[in-house]
Amino acid sequence: MAEIKYEIVKELGVIAESARGWTKELNMVSWNDNPPKYDIRDWSPDHSRMSKGISLTEDEMTKLVELFAARDEEDSFE
Repeated sequence: MAEIKYEIVKELGVIAESARGWTKELNMVSWNDNPPKYDIRDWSPDHSRMSKGISLTEDEMTKLVELFAARDEEDSFE
């Protein structure tokens, strides 16, 4: 399997933390020297290991935020 090259260009924030110390984060990540994308995934404390996640372009992230903001109250888990 080919090695995956990544660079966390900007850490935007931690969404949650697991009992084992990994954190679910929103970051700007450049994968294999490509332009950075918004990225949501779990990271080990030193960012040397990661889980599967999702990467979104600027347009995709904008649409995600719009969809979230437009949801109905009954769509909430609370």
